[in-house]
Amino acid sequence: MNGSRSGPRHGASAATVKTQTAPAVPPPEVGLIGSLEADVLSSLRLLKEAPARDVRSALRERGVQVAYTTVATILGRLWAKGLVRRRRETCRGGERYVYRPVNFERKYLRGVLQGVVSLFGPSGVVHLSEELSKLDPAQERELRRRLGL
Repeated sequence: MNGSRSGPRHGASAATVKTQTAPAVPPPEVGLIGSLEADVLSSLRLLKEAPARDVRSALRERGVQVAYTTVATILGRLWAKGLVRRRRETCRGGERYVYRPVNFERKYLRGVLQGVVSLFGPSGVVHLSEELSKLDPAQERELRRRLGL
């Protein structure tokens, strides 16, 4: 090892960190999100704002069985990617984070589309266009609404 450590420096307490700042928009390297991340985001959107424990309960109601620590880890990763916001809240026994989704669809999809172009070039754009042309009118309207077009 090179002697570097993650976490607080010697003599510093983790409690000295009061505020954490997430990226304002998803960084370009966010890429696609995994299926569990999508499930967590979907549950959080339904709840509007919730701590990890409530998100886990919502997931269980939808038939997704995951540990509390897994949900907390996923929410932390989504926060680091700028896809959710969080605030600290005092609760019995200490503090916890309460998460809420951000409206990231347009920026996220722009990043995905840029990824298609950079990975596949013009043929990827043609293929994407062909797939979009297969949408029924209701799906197309919903996609346009969600993209603000």
